[in-house]
Amino acid sequence: MKLFIQIPCLNEEQTLPAVLSTIPESIPGIDEIEVLVIDDGSTDRTVEVARAHGVTHFVRHTTNMGLARSFRDGVDYALLHGADIVVNTDGDNQYPQAQIADLVQPILRSEAEIVIGDRQTRTIEHFSGFKKAMQRFGSWVASRAAGLDLPDAASGFRAYSKYSLIRLNIVTRFSYCMETIVQAGYKRIAIASIPITTNAKTRESRLFSNIWQHMFESGSAIARVYLMYRPMALFASVSAVLAACGLIPFVRYLVLLATDSGGNHLQSLLLGIVLVITAVLSITIGVVADLTRLNRTLAEEQLDLQKLARYGD
Repeated sequence: MKLFIQIPCLNEEQTLPAVLSTIPESIPGIDEIEVLVIDDGSTDRTVEVARAHGVTHFVRHTTNMGLARSFRDGVDYALLHGADIVVNTDGDNQYPQAQIADLVQPILRSEAEIVIGDRQTRTIEHFSGFKKAMQRFGSWVASRAAGLDLPDAASGFRAYSKYSLIRLNIVTRFSYCMETIVQAGYKRIAIASIPITTNAKTRESRLFSNIWQHMFESGSAIARVYLMYRPMALFASVSAVLAACGLIPFVRYLVLLATDSGGNHLQSLLLGIVLVITAVLSITIGVVADLTRLNRTLAEEQLDLQKLARYGD
């Protein structure tokens, strides 16, 4: 059983030594542990520091490609080099590397294919009350979209089995975290969470400039993936709401006619017709989107076979 620990980095020469020095050298049930540094366009000595600490596996981007692309490229490298499990941590030393051993245990016990480290955000001192509330809300939204119950959907401290990585396909550019959760829920890939602690804050996030950007990007990713995999549920809900709203003007029109209140009340009739037509169009779009989803499912099954040929059984 080979474990790859991948560390996406962007100018992490100051914090990377602390990360590398705390990675466990042995884990029960794991035969080999390899460390992979993904240099996402660093302009400092990140790579030199990693080499000085014994890292021999690198993926390098000449310019900043973002977290999602770094994750994809790292996974591709790890699977090509025989990884059975891939753990994703961070170069800013946010996560406790000593708990990697705990993170992989549900996979080793065949209890889950993806394991997420629950940071227990309500206990993190440097998180403001607003940020804690938004983290809980975001996790709730992602959980509902995936049909799961996850306490910390935004956590990047994760372990993935080879099987799950072959089944997942990353298409967003901002972050893979929310996308993989919604996909895993749709594809019935088992996910578990384990409580973890976090280290002291070392710097501000480079993934987003403020919490509003993070909320917008994460929300967009959830909506996009949900639309890709559950379009009929979304458009059917919209259609039902529009149809219900369309009935109100019709009922008003009939009531006014019955009471002979005067006037032709065409405004109510026209509004009702427009809303009902929009509801029909919405359900029609849902049918077309669902057919597209079926085609995507068939294409992804072919892609799974290609990945198996590329990475081995």
